[in-house]
Amino acid sequence: MRPSLAVLAASLTVLAACATPPEAAAPQADAQLAPARESVKPVQSADAYYTSAAAAVEARIAARGAKPAKNVILFIGDGMGISTITAARIYAGQSAGEDGESHHLAMDGLPYSALSKTYSHNFQISDSAGTAVAMVSGVKTLSGVLGVNSSVSYGNCASVPGTEVDTLFELAARAGLSTGLVSTARITHATPAAAYAKAPLRDWEADSDMKGASSDTCRDIARQLIEWPEGSFDILLGGGRSKFLTKETPDPEYAGRTGDRSDGRNLTEEWTAKSPDHTFAFDKAGFEATDFTTGVKLLGLFEPSHMQYELDREADRAGEPHIADMTRAAITRLSQNEDGYVLMVEGGRIDHAHHGGNAIRALEDTIAFDLAIATALEMTNPEDTLIIVTADHSHTLSISGYAQRNNPILGLSVSGLGGEGGSMGADGLPYTTLGYANGPGACRVTGKDSDSKDVLACGREDLTGVDTQAPDFRQPALVPLGSETHAGEDVAALASGPGANLISGVMEQNELFHVMGRAMGLIPAPAN
Repeated sequence: MRPSLAVLAASLTVLAACATPPEAAAPQADAQLAPARESVKPVQSADAYYTSAAAAVEARIAARGAKPAKNVILFIGDGMGISTITAARIYAGQSAGEDGESHHLAMDGLPYSALSKTYSHNFQISDSAGTAVAMVSGVKTLSGVLGVNSSVSYGNCASVPGTEVDTLFELAARAGLSTGLVSTARITHATPAAAYAKAPLRDWEADSDMKGASSDTCRDIARQLIEWPEGSFDILLGGGRSKFLTKETPDPEYAGRTGDRSDGRNLTEEWTAKSPDHTFAFDKAGFEATDFTTGVKLLGLFEPSHMQYELDREADRAGEPHIADMTRAAITRLSQNEDGYVLMVEGGRIDHAHHGGNAIRALEDTIAFDLAIATALEMTNPEDTLIIVTADHSHTLSISGYAQRNNPILGLSVSGLGGEGGSMGADGLPYTTLGYANGPGACRVTGKDSDSKDVLACGREDLTGVDTQAPDFRQPALVPLGSETHAGEDVAALASGPGANLISGVMEQNELFHVMGRAMGLIPAPAN
């Protein structure tokens, strides 16, 4: 295994100790949660999903109490189901030359945990938009929309007015707190965009994506970020700069590439024109040249689209900052506000690797994401900072068979017991420990037809002698699909710090907003 990952995995074991053990908290009145802040009812406070979640969290506060939180950091591993956490833990340990099964990730050390139910208003198995809205606004809404409730109509600009919801980031900004977003996906992608955008379709990231919808009636997501009514975020780090540049503007890194915008607006220039503190960076050098101990407001967009997978970023270290470095920069910058801050950190590419049926890249990105969690635990005070680690949804990754202890998690299943069947399927072929219920791994290209199109062979492949740990290996899948899908089971919600004691049992995903909002004193207790 690569030494860099071994060092990283070893560091996670040490940093996991930064998590705070649970402490008994005496019940406290709501006024004690954050006495210096005046709570405000969000516009969605009458929504049935909101009131139900608010009541559930209020019952926990009444029974257990909750200490006030100055800061909140919400870590979202996009697509990071429990099987992904388990597989990443084993992979990290094995990469470090340790026992993988008993290895510890930083997130494993968080003292409170719950299962989070991820369905949306209209989907049993949701997308990242509907789930992100639930976490940042306290309501469940339609899959595929941002910053609006379930009364909105898909792609219908006229249906947006009156359906908007207030997000945790908007409430924080109005209260004078600092705000930040970090993502390895496009900063206009569904999860980070849920913090600031109001859109009846998550795909409207640039005006050219709107396909006939009037940009005067509905603004694209990148434009909404630049024109955010609450002012501007204090730090924004991720990918997606093509959504901010015009079709005539050359990309600063890639020859022959330009932006996506057709309205002639270079939004990076509009950002830097806001004030002398507003700056823009497009590469690791610009990021590292920034002094985050100042009042700088950095818009860092490090790729035209999503940032690189961690496995590929390591081969191109000059190009992009690590998600842990971006997290460190964001905390350094936001911590200057004595009143506190709200920060979202998304490991966005875990999801994308799963969609490609490529487990190794999903696990590498999960370990990088975990190092960002370790960084936050190291940098923050557990007495004043609530940290929640969760996922928006799961994926169909499974860990199956009867592999023996220390068997490579990315390898073929080997039990070591022999006997009938052994580590072979009933068809006499070996199988991998990791697999997907559906996705591109169900088929393989065997050649080209007369029209130069791929000829596919679907079904079980003999993996004898195949390097299943190669970077581009796709784990076998059952149902052939061009892209593996999300999964609908509950995901983990792990927490430490003030208010973390409210994370327990089986929770509705939108209750996480109420835990954060109540701990910070940004939203009031529900009326009796």
